[in-house]
Amino acid sequence: QNEEKWDFVLVSDIHEMGSEKEIKRKKFLDELSKKGFTIKKIEDTKLFYGIRAPQHIVCKYQHLQKKADSRQKNPSAHEDDEDIIRIRIVNFILWNTVMPNLEKLRDLMKKKVFEAAFPLHKKEERRKILKEKWARWGVIFKEQPIKEIRCYFGEKVALYFAWLGWYTYLLIFAAVAGLVTVVAGSTVFSSSQVSKEICDANTTFMCPLCDQNCSFWVLSDTCTYAKITHMIDNEATVAFAMFMAVWATVFLELWKRERANVATKWKLYGWDEDEEDLALQLINNLQHEPRRYQHSYFRSTIVLILALLLILVLIGIAHMLVIYRAVAMALFTQSEVSLLSKNANTAAVVTGAVLHYITIVIMTKVSSHTGSCALLPFLEEPRTLFQKENSFTVKIFIFQFFTNFSSLIYVAFFLGRINGHPGHYVRIAGRWRLEECHPSGCITDLFIQMGIILLLKQTISNIMEYLIPLISYRLRKKRKRPKKRSIMLGEEEEAEDPCKRQWLSNYELNEVNIFSLFNEFLEMVIQYSFTTIFVAAFPLAPLLALINNVIEIHMDAIKMMRLHRRMVPRKAKDIGIWLQVLEAIGILAVIGNGLVIAITSDFIPVQVYKYMYSPCARENRTGMDCSTGYINNSLSVFRIQDFEPHTKRPGLAPTELCRRYRDYRSADDYTYTVQFWHIFAARLAFLILFEHVALCVKLIAAWYIPDVPQRVKNTILSEKHENLRNELRWVMPWKVPG
Repeated sequence: QNEEKWDFVLVSDIHEMGSEKEIKRKKFLDELSKKGFTIKKIEDTKLFYGIRAPQHIVCKYQHLQKKADSRQKNPSAHEDDEDIIRIRIVNFILWNTVMPNLEKLRDLMKKKVFEAAFPLHKKEERRKILKEKWARWGVIFKEQPIKEIRCYFGEKVALYFAWLGWYTYLLIFAAVAGLVTVVAGSTVFSSSQVSKEICDANTTFMCPLCDQNCSFWVLSDTCTYAKITHMIDNEATVAFAMFMAVWATVFLELWKRERANVATKWKLYGWDEDEEDLALQLINNLQHEPRRYQHSYFRSTIVLILALLLILVLIGIAHMLVIYRAVAMALFTQSEVSLLSKNANTAAVVTGAVLHYITIVIMTKVSSHTGSCALLPFLEEPRTLFQKENSFTVKIFIFQFFTNFSSLIYVAFFLGRINGHPGHYVRIAGRWRLEECHPSGCITDLFIQMGIILLLKQTISNIMEYLIPLISYRLRKKRKRPKKRSIMLGEEEEAEDPCKRQWLSNYELNEVNIFSLFNEFLEMVIQYSFTTIFVAAFPLAPLLALINNVIEIHMDAIKMMRLHRRMVPRKAKDIGIWLQVLEAIGILAVIGNGLVIAITSDFIPVQVYKYMYSPCARENRTGMDCSTGYINNSLSVFRIQDFEPHTKRPGLAPTELCRRYRDYRSADDYTYTVQFWHIFAARLAFLILFEHVALCVKLIAAWYIPDVPQRVKNTILSEKHENLRNELRWVMPWKVPG
């Protein structure tokens, strides 16, 4: 049928005869006609132009691709579906056709000469299969039809879904390990001596949490908080952190093997990005001269400075969140609402986490709409689209990483460590005290922060990600379209053209752009960062990621097949620079989890107490829990008369001499005790040991699991051998020199 034969559609408003926009539109279409393209015009409320490439252009592309791959001489070496080849070629030529005044389609789009340009979702068997086996909720637990995805959307999209499916599958093991860690914390470690001491400390009075109108409080009031802390801060967490370091390496190594299998099956080993770009450039213009590689230290310096400025802005936003938490803590503790004042610390953490999530959403929108990050790769003047994407990927990931993790880094490594001590607090603007850690440790604050952000990202963000295009599509579809005449090469046709319904239905779908797939990848890589970097503080992260991904795969499929216009099929032999990003995250995960256990967790202080200061160490007692007395040991004494003059202390009796606070300081001059330095040395030693052991295990795992399976290597070896043998058969004996 005729409607199946059009490769691309251009959409334009109906401009006045003789207007500048109409003249530019005609000139552009004339340039396409000179290249042999067939153009069909249909008039409705908009002007639609069907574009079909001449067959000889497709033949040229296929010939160049076969010549480019000297290793694969068999007919199946380039078995791309002709439909996606045509779309790929037409897309390239459309965006690179130059008018006499040097304007391209991108310039015409900016000037509203054309409104849209897109390939068509076609009524074919493959699309039907994808809708039935992939793009619906009923097949949520079934295997993805990767082969059909590749034949419809190209290798780049297919590799993304193959990677996402593989990542989701391996998350099962991480999710089980995380769940076991939490269950162990709730059962085996639930009777922790440390949390028991906090719950029994009904005679231990703590220093006030704020300066004005805050009374002393009893440590046992935070019994529930302590139990939650020790549910996630125990010996099992250390083992889980080590497991996740190995898991991240094994995941990437197994993906490399899976990618090698896919590349062999799809005959992608001989494909080269540069040759693809050059082939398309020459097909578009035989006189094309390749753009040379270049590097400018001046441009790189400008890019580096701008990138650092963006990072400083994000760090500034993180500081604003710190200020909010300090002010919120002061206001909540003075609240007349009893529930709020008693749980001021938790309320400040929760509202701070929600505010952090809102910041993430806003900064993500700012970066995608203002193009502040997108500008940086263009300053470098990348040679090809692939280089531009790689440059963009690195910079936007760094931007998103700091947006998502700057506040978490503060909570994990600075909260409660830079706030000073009673009588000498560090204050914001000389007024608001910085937050303190809970006596049972700081790790619960990080647990709450990560839990809220992940839950909000995987519920509200995903719901909006699906609902916005759905609502947009339905609103566009409801717009009434008056019937107009259809014109073919200037001649009137019947009102109902067979292509008209198809073109209109595709136009009503939501727009896609070259970075649509990039956004999906970025979302998953940021999730992978949450799943690995601070997973020691939130062992349930892999489980939440697993549930999210099972839904995400089919939600993306539904959007791509039913709500969005068809993506331009693009070729690729791997997931590109994302693999290096994932490897960098794996190294950050080792460092991050080592720091969480060494600094954020109370694991090291408890171990130091057990082996150096506990009754077991001092009195050689073996019949008792060696952590007995840890809480009393970890709290320093403060004399009430040393409070700052402006601090009001309601309910203070004259006979009360001292109160407690979390730190290792002398009761005389409030300097650090010897135990503090012992703990500091132990933290540093553990961090070095953990990171070296984890990195060694990662290297061993990477060595133990070959990137390319032997079967794939043998297949490539056999093909090389057969090709060389076939070449020699054509060499006549009498033509051999000597």
